[in-house]
Amino acid sequence: MPIYEYVCLKCNNKFALLQSLYPAENNAECPKCASREVKKVISAFSFGAGSGSSASPMPATGFSGGG
Repeated sequence: MPIYEYVCLKCNNKFALLQSLYPAENNAECPKCASREVKKVISAFSFGAGSGSSASPMPATGFSGGG
């Protein structure tokens, strides 16, 4: 079961939930204010997980930029 990240549109709380891969409906609820007005966000892990590459999706620190 994957972990999905959400942000609450009411209180701006960011949280993660362990849910089935194909949930029947969006039953996510903010643990801080109990609002169901939440939006799934793309995390750095989920962004890079399906790319088939072992490279990090985030830029490396200390890169000089070639100047």
